[in-house]
Amino acid sequence: MPSELIETFPNPKPSRDYEIAICCPEFTSLCPKTGLPDFGEIRVTYVPDARCIELKALKYYLIGFRDRGICYEQVTNQILDDLDAVWAPRRMVVVGDFSARGGSTTTVTASYETPEYSKKSEVRRQQSEADG
Repeated sequence: MPSELIETFPNPKPSRDYEIAICCPEFTSLCPKTGLPDFGEIRVTYVPDARCIELKALKYYLIGFRDRGICYEQVTNQILDDLDAVWAPRRMVVVGDFSARGGSTTTVTASYETPEYSKKSEVRRQQSEADG
């Protein structure tokens, strides 16, 4: 996957933690065993640091999986790794919510957060518990 081609733009409010949620409901890849198409929804939720992702570039990146034989677990983690490498958000969660095949659905969730963001989150949680 050419993840280096994913465009970004400067975060308009880098001093603030805020969450961006992106839903890509038409994700497709190929089953690595049968070669049949797999369908699903990819959801990316992140707290940006210095950069935000450009949506058209994300769309073209995801289209790159259309002809690739890859399992659900691998594709979800690959998307997380590639996107983190490109724009290094403070926190990111990638959910692959795959359509029924053979009577079963599968949802895979992969997440990452910087150590600094983890510490800030823990402090906020502790303050909230102390206040409440």
